Amino acid sequence: MITISILEDHAQYRNLLVKAIENNDMFTIKGVYSTAEEALLKMHQDRPDVALIDIKLTSQSGIEFINQAKPNLSLTQFLMCTSYQNDENVFNALKAGASGYILKGSSVEEIHSAITELYDGGAPMSPYIAKRVIGLLNGKQSNPNSFGLSERELEVLSLLSKGMLYKEISDQLSISPNTVKNHCKNIYKRLHVQNKVEALNKFNQYRVNSSLPRFS
Repeated sequence: MITISILEDHAQYRNLLVKAIENNDMFTIKGVYSTAEEALLKMHQDRPDVALIDIKLTSQSGIEFINQAKPNLSLTQFLMCTSYQNDENVFNALKAGASGYILKGSSVEEIHSAITELYDGGAPMSPYIAKRVIGLLNGKQSNPNSFGLSERELEVLSLLSKGMLYKEISDQLSISPNTVKNHCKNIYKRLHVQNKVEALNKFNQYRVNSSLPRFS
């Protein structure tokens, strides 16, 4: 039996994680927290095998939480589960003591697999994150004009620029319409815009000196 604690401030996603974990007889939940402050007070009593941690929290970040909590949770493996995938967050999380990094939007099966792999001594990472880590370790810095968008998000943005609907994009990329919607939310968030037109306009401002395609 693998024991798990969760630190996630978004109520809906927190509930989804709880349901996903309770759906597997190999796992049992020890504690569920919405703030780093609460988790710092109580998680050391849980002593979970694996702790799922979000980065963006109400006050303290998940990375700050790990820095403070790790001395009292030396046997706990920390798995970041977040929408943040830029280089700084990835490496700060790993330096703080996280042993795995998966993205929100991962399937239930991918979450189960990541927890099991981490418990067994592995270092699970979403494919895009793993590629980014390897690239940076090899001295290949990410394109500064990419705004931290993943390759899949760039694909979605490109298809949006062609006037395709969520359903059409989901068929093209073999993903669910809801996943497409989540990608769009992440794109707008990272570009600090409100809609598709603003996203495409802002992104195109930075394409002149970039090797990435220009969208129109």
